[in-house]
Amino acid sequence: MHLVVSGASGATGRLVVEQAVAAGHRVTVLVRDPGRFRAPAGVHVVVAQVVDDPGVTLPDGADAVVSALGKRSAKDPAPVCTDGVRNLVAAMRRKGVRRIVAVSASPVLRTGYGEPWWFRRVVRPAVHRLGRDLYADLEGMERTLRAADADLDWTVLRPGYLVDHPAAGYRLVQDANAVGNVHRADLAAALLSVVGDPATAGHAYGLASAAS
Repeated sequence: MHLVVSGASGATGRLVVEQAVAAGHRVTVLVRDPGRFRAPAGVHVVVAQVVDDPGVTLPDGADAVVSALGKRSAKDPAPVCTDGVRNLVAAMRRKGVRRIVAVSASPVLRTGYGEPWWFRRVVRPAVHRLGRDLYADLEGMERTLRAADADLDWTVLRPGYLVDHPAAGYRLVQDANAVGNVHRADLAAALLSVVGDPATAGHAYGLASAAS
């Protein structure tokens, strides 16, 4: 597949690119600052203001978009993911690309379905207070994708707490949260797995690493 990766200079995005190249995919990355991204051999780098530019353009022949966009700080009030994905969706429509997978987070599922009752009652409210702007942004991103159902085949992954550990294998839970930490390498692997699986379109998945 020809994959377009947005947010490639971030911790998760870098792993997505590395694993995609290793799997034999053709990869184009959209980055704001090419100085912050060291491209593996064969990766095409496009300088693009995905968050700020409604006219951002996708390369010809793209098959799917992987969004690993995220805030640099949970206290940043800017709607980075909402605006970025909105601009990506518009670019996809212009190019006739339907498939997109995006990184969200488990607190976005406000019911906490799949989590223990004590976690939903005690931990989740505190998490939402501390990350109010962060999760509001991700909720806006998910609404943007759901509103584009007629034009897009979208899938959202909602990992729990991310840690920089080696891949350990992972489990996905459809339309619920998975309990446990997530190794970034597992998140990257899951993104690449679901992007090629049309059966996952139209769903959000909780994600946890098998070791957690």
